[in-house]
Order: sequence, then C-alpha cells, then structure tokens
Amino acid sequence: MQNKRILITGAAGFLGSHLCDRFIKEGYNVIAMDNLITGDLKNIEHLFGLKQFEFLHHDVSKFIHVPGKLDYILNFASPASPIDYLKIPIQTLKVGSLGTHNCLGLALEKNARILVASTSEVYGDPTVHPQTEAYWGNVNPVGPRGVYDEAKRFQEAITMAYHTYHQVETRIVRIFNTYGPRMRLNDGRVLPAFIGQALRGEDLTVFGDGSQTRSFCYVDDLIEGIYRLLMSDYVYPVNIGNPDEITIKQFGEEIIKLTETNQKMVYKDLPQDDPKQRQPDITLAKKLLGWEPKVNRAEGLKITYEYFKSLSPEELRKTAHRFE
Repeated sequence: MQNKRILITGAAGFLGSHLCDRFIKEGYNVIAMDNLITGDLKNIEHLFGLKQFEFLHHDVSKFIHVPGKLDYILNFASPASPIDYLKIPIQTLKVGSLGTHNCLGLALEKNARILVASTSEVYGDPTVHPQTEAYWGNVNPVGPRGVYDEAKRFQEAITMAYHTYHQVETRIVRIFNTYGPRMRLNDGRVLPAFIGQALRGEDLTVFGDGSQTRSFCYVDDLIEGIYRLLMSDYVYPVNIGNPDEITIKQFGEEIIKLTETNQKMVYKDLPQDDPKQRQPDITLAKKLLGWEPKVNRAEGLKITYEYFKSLSPEELRKTAHRFE
C-alpha cells in the first residue's frame, strides 16, 4: 500500500517543521513548502536525506501546483509574530487570504482534507475570559495588529465557505501561545524575547504593568492536538492551547529563576491593541479529541532554554535580527 501524501505549507517555520517531523514519524510522504521569508531551512535540513520527504520553495500566495495525489494539506504558511507581521503587513494579508484560497483550491482539486492554522488572535483583546470557540472576538481591523488578526478571521471564513459550498473536508485549529525548540529569539513574542534577553545579560522588557496574562503550550502537546483534530470529523474551530494562565510579571520571574541570572524587569508602554488576557477554554478539545496538554511549563521551559543555549553566537544573531 502506497504511503499517504501530505503537503505542509510554512514547513520551515517553528510549527511547520515540528509537523514535518510528526508526519514523517507516522509514515507519510511529506511535501514541505515554504518561501523562507520567516522560515529557516535549518529547521528541516535533518529531513532532506529522507526519500519520503521533499521540499518546494514556493510562495502560497501564488498559484500552487503539486503533481500527483494528495491526501492531506496543513496550511501553516503565515508570519506569526508581531515583529514579522508589523514589518511585512501586505505579505501577511496576502498569505492569509490569497494563500489560503490557493490551498483550499488545491484541496478541492485533489479531494484532500485540509487543516488551516488559525490563532487565538481572532479573539483580539477579549471581553470574555477564558476564550471559548463560541466567542466572536474584539478585534480592531484598522489597528497595527489588524493585518494578522483579520487575515486569520478571513481565513476561517473562506475555509468554512469551501466546506459548505464545495464540500471540501476542512478543519480549523485556533492555536494559543506555543513555545519550544526552533522558535526564533526576539521575534516579538514574550517567551523568546525574555530568554534572548537573559542569554545576552539584558534586563527583561515588560510591556505594560505586567498584569496581562498568557497561557503557554509546549510544542509537542500542540502537535498532538493538531494531529488529532486533522483525523477527527469536526469542521468548526477548535482551541488548542494550555489553559495554565500566568501574568507576564510572574513569567518574567520564572525566566530569571530558570536562567539563573540577576536581571531585573524594566517596564515600557503597552503596544496598541495588545491583548490583556489570553487563556483557552479547551473543553471542546477534551471532549472531541480526548486531548489536553501533558508537559508542564517548568519542564517545557527547561527543554526550550537548553535549545537556545546550544545555538552558536552566529545562529543567535540570525534568529534575533531576521528583518534588521
């Protein structure tokens, strides 16, 4: 029996590369696609010698051609951090709209099941806490984060339209803050920013008063949730994240303790539209998928910190200053 084939877009990114690993492990033939604007081939170079793996350098915002059959498509092509999407806003909008349209068109052509990666950012700065899938969000469409938030909201809408109008098998995952090896330092998200500052001996920058909250999910847990959702029969959005909520100030204290540094926290103004609270309600994922996170934050942070410490000075500079 021929192995099933899966296309993973955004494959050289943080999550995309871990998905490549998982589906190779599951025995799939993996086609990895990335235009490398924010992705890095280093994340998937360990797979290049495998006969069941191939890489296509391509921008999903342009027409996608993949010869042969496809069983599944995972659409993870998108800048996913504030520094990225604030510096390349047009590309962010195009990959969320045109890119998703092209991936859905390919799914229709190939009669393939497609899972699209949405985000907790569709909830904006939430007025409901914790956030359930039934909450419609509080998003500023013309604010600085609107290019990412609204691209993802459109992505969900067009995915559902392809499901209802074309009967494409679709799945939508709403991803909450995730961390682990292969993240880029200083990509604008709090966890790699804090670890990067600690590694460089700098004080930790806290935006606002540090009372805003986040919920961090270790990458292996997230990948398991995505895998289960893809294999399920559920077509509506599902939150995948860790509901263990923590304030930014508390989190900074954890990083200082983990890294055994004597840095202090310095406070700056909170960016416009930065969410004050972020905590997933994962009741649906538990019921539907039998999924909940297994890796506690102390364990996951230790693994992540060891990864960043293992990088060479050149790699640290490259990861920290991609657009500078």
